[in-house]
Amino acid sequence: MNTAIKRKFQIGVMGSAADLKYSKKLEKLAEEVGQFIAQSGNITVYGAEKDYDSLSTAASRGAKKAGGLTVGVTYGKGKDIWDKDGYTDVIICSGLERGGGREFVLVNSCDAVIIISGGSGTLTEAAIAYQLNIPVIALTKTGGWADKLAGEYFDQRKRFKVLPADTAQEAVNKALDLIK
Repeated sequence: MNTAIKRKFQIGVMGSAADLKYSKKLEKLAEEVGQFIAQSGNITVYGAEKDYDSLSTAASRGAKKAGGLTVGVTYGKGKDIWDKDGYTDVIICSGLERGGGREFVLVNSCDAVIIISGGSGTLTEAAIAYQLNIPVIALTKTGGWADKLAGEYFDQRKRFKVLPADTAQEAVNKALDLIK
């Protein structure tokens, strides 16, 4: 009798922070990504911000509403994150600065990464994923780095392309296919 327990996959969701003024439509899309991760029985991992909302935080809300497990990786010390409504099950305090190390801890904790829109932080996280051979899926028609990277290689090494996805469900399915 095999009593081994299968590990749940940790799917990262990275995207624009609220200071990039994303639309409610993108926020809803990010929530759908988290919802589909939860419905697949896996874990949503995201960059937990301390000072404002983000598309990543929206994904954690969607995951929690669907009964999923969420892990937020934050910068600095302390567990005081933007999530005021309790959508984060586990908070990892990296002790590192935002833009100065937290992103490595965040991405290295993921089996695959889904990016939605995104500014410089999302670009950093996607590049780290590439360096670590962690698959990256980009939700297309969301703007930012997701649209710029979809279907492209990061460099001449051509390790893998950033896979484009047109819907939240497709992004999660592609992440799971690449992990397996």
